[in-house]
Amino acid sequence: MKKYIKIEDLCCANCAAKIEKAATAIEGVTSCKISFMAEKMLVEYDDSADFNGIYKEIVKICKRVEPDCTVSL
Repeated sequence: MKKYIKIEDLCCANCAAKIEKAATAIEGVTSCKISFMAEKMLVEYDDSADFNGIYKEIVKICKRVEPDCTVSL
């Protein structure tokens, strides 16, 4: 399955890469790609995975890497 997550106010592409790497390590996530310019993340995950749990973990990761960014569906 695929979902887009809006990520606003990332300061740099390096932060985006850190978030991608950490999000890909979440159980059930098969791929994660951030479009820095479009300010969105495409998350691909297993059909059996709980997206709400994945989303909560992504929010935590984003706030840890870039505290001033805003994450929303």
